Amino acid sequence: MAVEVALNWLPYQRAWQQDNSRFKIGMFTRRGGKTFGSCGEIVADLTQAEIDGRKERWTILSRSENTAKEALEDALKPLTRAFYAAYGEFAKMREPQFVEDGFHVPAHYREVTQGDRTFKVDVPEATYKTHEVRFPSGGRAIALSASPDAARGFGGNLLLDEFAFHRDSRAIWASAFPVAARGGHKIRVISTPNGKGNKFYELMTVEDNGWSKHHVDIYEAVRQGLDVNIDELRSGMADEDAWAQEFELKWLDEASSWLGYDLISECERDWVGQPSQYEGGPCFIGVDIAARNDLFVIWVAELVRGRLVTREIIAEKRIKFAVQDALLASVFDRYRVVRCVMDQTGMGEKPVEDAKARHGEDRVQGVLFSVASKLEMATELKNRMQDRSFLIPAGDPLLRADLHAIKSQVGATGIRRLVADGETDGHADRFWAAAMAASAAQTDYQPYAYQPVRRGGRDDIDRPIKITGGFNARKGMW
Repeated sequence: MAVEVALNWLPYQRAWQQDNSRFKIGMFTRRGGKTFGSCGEIVADLTQAEIDGRKERWTILSRSENTAKEALEDALKPLTRAFYAAYGEFAKMREPQFVEDGFHVPAHYREVTQGDRTFKVDVPEATYKTHEVRFPSGGRAIALSASPDAARGFGGNLLLDEFAFHRDSRAIWASAFPVAARGGHKIRVISTPNGKGNKFYELMTVEDNGWSKHHVDIYEAVRQGLDVNIDELRSGMADEDAWAQEFELKWLDEASSWLGYDLISECERDWVGQPSQYEGGPCFIGVDIAARNDLFVIWVAELVRGRLVTREIIAEKRIKFAVQDALLASVFDRYRVVRCVMDQTGMGEKPVEDAKARHGEDRVQGVLFSVASKLEMATELKNRMQDRSFLIPAGDPLLRADLHAIKSQVGATGIRRLVADGETDGHADRFWAAAMAASAAQTDYQPYAYQPVRRGGRDDIDRPIKITGGFNARKGMW
């Protein structure tokens, strides 16, 4: 960094800025100023290019539009003004412009690889908003939310901000790296850890891969002058796993993934997932409603000697609601369904209403997805899997990826949230169908029997009997 301004950089921020490696990656603690320090290098590079009369270009890919805007407002803007104020020759020039702009990406297909299988994913149309600093001589820095399509559309030097938290990080990397690497541009990657199932983990842990690596946990940052109270932060977070990952920079896959691969593997059985093995017992159903790009999933679990055994998983994409209704009706015809829990959020209102009318008010339950309800259902599924009382089919890489895709995150308010990492062929739709099936089984099956009563004397009268199938079903009988 040839151009320097006397800002209060901490030693590890300055070390990052002065590292001129073409490819460098940094794993920094939360609250450590990694984005601000990285933007310091970008503004210095753009300022030097302005002095030299060159056009330099930087693209910052952030995990969301809000974080992209924060990078501009909290880092690029104040740093640019500080650099301009420090150099007298800039006073006579018009200052850089800070603008918002947008671009549109049409729908298309792209290929995604999971294990040894490759399949096409329908990418819908999208409009992206860019937050930009334009220097007078033509240099510029653009901050925008990350996606494979956005990464492909911008060249120049590249900063991937909080890369471990980017949805579909491998596809973004496949799109961004060739564009940035062409022409000798620089690539910077910064993040805190987010488990092991992403591209950031691979880049940071592979040895001798040509990357200059920086590692600063909370203890090292404080030792170098970061003004935070470690005990206060740790106490306020009240989550040791999250603390270990966010501040101590531990690669804790279990701290982020709700269901670890080891747990998933231990619940797999070769003989599970075959409808022909149905033993005629009571079944519990989870249904994840979908249209367009998500998966429609029906998960059928039979209660067998105290364990929920997966009998069938139906997963279809881009099918009409009439076909979804027919698939669910087929499940009700082939299995003894005690309780069916369906996603009622948004477009699920009418399918749930129709299913109640067709299969019984008490046998069908709609659930509105919220932070609380998702956590409750996911906890029930995890508890059953930890007890080895929820068995799943073995050897299905897509199913494994979907079950592993749900991540546990603790926000600034201390509330735990469950989110999908976006690197599956759906949005963890199989996971939520399984969670709803496990939730349905929380209502124990109540068997009933008919015992005839001997007719009495003259006070005995004939009374109409309502015949139902299960819990208040409208028609039929088991």
